[in-house]
Amino acid sequence: MSESSSGRADAPGPPQRVRVTAPRPGAAGASARPTPPHRGGPTSDIAGVYVRSLIRSQLRLAIVFAVGFAVATTIFVLAIALVPALDSTFVYGVPASWLLLGAGIYPLALTVAGLYVRAASRNEARYRSLTEAE
Repeated sequence: MSESSSGRADAPGPPQRVRVTAPRPGAAGASARPTPPHRGGPTSDIAGVYVRSLIRSQLRLAIVFAVGFAVATTIFVLAIALVPALDSTFVYGVPASWLLLGAGIYPLALTVAGLYVRAASRNEARYRSLTEAE
């Protein structure tokens, strides 16, 4: 326990709050940790063009797959809404509409995800071949 200026011990209570902040990058006490070496980033104008092209290509690919998945999911939902016979048809005691949603959407999602990863990897391989040829 510390003593105050009057000579008596401080009353017990919550500890005094201390404000902790990160050092500013240019401050004298900033971290002396070295910056990692520059790896694989654009070093010229043409490399910057390649990177922007890859980003646009990946964005287009993502939008196409997202819209495709949304359309396919909408078709599943519309099929259930517009075909009432699916509710009265049972497979192993489960309505066909439930099976269509429960067992149909997951394989669709996994297929779309797998195809997207494959196409995105192909785009990245093309980018790597362009940057290595430079």
